[in-house]
Amino acid sequence: MTDALKRLSDEGVAIWLDDLSRKRITSGNLAELIDEQHVVGVTTNPSIFQKAISSGDGYEQQLTDLATRKVTVDEAIRMITTADVRDAADILRPVFDATDGQDGRVSIEVDPRLAHHTAATVAEAKQLAWLVDRPNTLIKIPATKAGLPAITEVIGKGISVNVTLIFSLERYREVMDAYLAGLEKAKAAGLDLSEIHSVASFFVSRVDTEIDKRLDAIGTDGAKALKGKAALANARLAYQAYEEVFGSERWAALDRAHANKQRPLWASTGVKDPAYKDTLYVVDLVAPGTVNTMPEATLDATADHGEVTGDTITGTYEQSRAELDAVAALGISYDDVVQLLEDEGVEKFEASWIDLLNSTEAELKRLAPSEG
Repeated sequence: MTDALKRLSDEGVAIWLDDLSRKRITSGNLAELIDEQHVVGVTTNPSIFQKAISSGDGYEQQLTDLATRKVTVDEAIRMITTADVRDAADILRPVFDATDGQDGRVSIEVDPRLAHHTAATVAEAKQLAWLVDRPNTLIKIPATKAGLPAITEVIGKGISVNVTLIFSLERYREVMDAYLAGLEKAKAAGLDLSEIHSVASFFVSRVDTEIDKRLDAIGTDGAKALKGKAALANARLAYQAYEEVFGSERWAALDRAHANKQRPLWASTGVKDPAYKDTLYVVDLVAPGTVNTMPEATLDATADHGEVTGDTITGTYEQSRAELDAVAALGISYDDVVQLLEDEGVEKFEASWIDLLNSTEAELKRLAPSEG
């Protein structure tokens, strides 16, 4: 084992785990990853919870209690997921305290069926923050058009947010704008800005998956030479946008009020194409002030053979722009790709949530006490 994870951490990359289950909590595995693998945060999403709860491992007693109380399936899901997030937040609390609230964070997502409904998203975010009731929680809000004003509203109420499902550079700038607007609202309301945190989850691997498919369809040598370049280029240009926004006068005014920067978080960092090195979206996206949330396989691969060579983002902007321009010159529409990925991302999370509802409902019926 190399000490690649420590080097990654030393370069200013916060290492978060993109997974959570009750077994991971109760077995001591999460605590072990914090102690031994430099993990300082956890992200969840509907797909992760669907997989964890459907496995049934560790959930039967709570499901039995919920069935006995005859709660609705929606309430059951909320009770189960917030219990896991609360317990994970407690395990990560020492990290939260040691980093002044920067890390030691656990994310929980609003119901994905609300992705296109602003007011419902705000109401759900407030409810989740109240239910989990831990200062080191991040409420995940998708970066849909309807999500943007919800982000401003929720941040304005002093609730920390993980903005998820960001694919495009334009939308990322809108997300940062929504965050700053939320901080300005919070400041006007007299809230302590130092206690409000946010990350912006910029999705990586799915960009290559979609663009590579289109490059393969073109089939020329020039097209094939661009495979595996678009996702890194897109993420690196996102970091350039981050540097611009958080180097602005607008930010400086909030900085003086002790606000925290909204860190870019690299999400979807597991490699989908086996032709690429399995640490690609980790070691080639190193820059200070970033977060990389990894599935466990990617975390293990990085620990085992990741080659961390320092900052691999700063200074790449011209090349990154040229690579995206070259993809566009072949007739592949960037706007079409990122909109498709956003739509698919929302649909996948919604489908996972519905699967979770269905499997939980079946368990509640199975475990319900017989009348009499």
